[in-house]
Amino acid sequence: MVNISVKVKDRLIKGLKKYQPILTKACSTDINESDTVTIITDMLCEIFGYDKYENITSEYAIKKTYCDIAIKLNGKVPLLIECKAAGIDLKDDHIRQATNYAADAGIEWVVLSNGSDWKIYKILFAKPVEKQLVYEFNILEINSKKQNELEMVYYLCIEAFSKTTKSALDDLHIQKQTLNRFVIGQVLLTDAAVDSMKKLLHKLYPELKATSEELYCIIRNEIFKREIIEGEQAEDAYKKVAKQVKLGQAQKEKAAKQEKPKEPVGV
Repeated sequence: MVNISVKVKDRLIKGLKKYQPILTKACSTDINESDTVTIITDMLCEIFGYDKYENITSEYAIKKTYCDIAIKLNGKVPLLIECKAAGIDLKDDHIRQATNYAADAGIEWVVLSNGSDWKIYKILFAKPVEKQLVYEFNILEINSKKQNELEMVYYLCIEAFSKTTKSALDDLHIQKQTLNRFVIGQVLLTDAAVDSMKKLLHKLYPELKATSEELYCIIRNEIFKREIIEGEQAEDAYKKVAKQVKLGQAQKEKAAKQEKPKEPVGV
């Protein structure tokens, strides 16, 4: 759970109460993109806490091309926002241009929004450059009485971009990378997890005769869906879990060596 101060929480609640009806009307009247940018800019100030003159600009040029909105903090631009007209369905193609802008400028975060829908992408500086949808929300559906829903808005607030090297968005991205079906699936296939399951089964059913290999095959081939154990994301998760298992074993061996009593020195 994210720690949101009372002051910020009050601003979020007040801002949502003001802009939810404004956005509802904007969607129903099909306002143009320029007017939507104006609404989003006002929201960035009144909901997300940015200063209109210090932190928000539409004059940020990358290779002589201007992006819709850039957020400036401490002399850097951590975030670009690509805006579309209210009521338009957001598609991945809409973010392509902003992704290229971000990649050229070394900016890690890009947001795609039509005022009500917000999609937050992490730019991965690989070859080729990739974008990863970290999370999304519809601001019209946010219930300000629910902490977990307020958090979705908070991650884009000025307070979430601290003076340290990592923002709350970075922490969320790490959390999303770990707490997903691919990583959990690979964890359940580790020797430690399978052995623990075997012990529990033997405790529940003392007469049961099952090997770790049998349990592994049942979990992998009969319980898991193919997408959990096959494909690029599954392979990436396997490598991450295997690395952590290896690291844990190395730390355990190191601790065991340190605890081993020293041989007495002969006289």
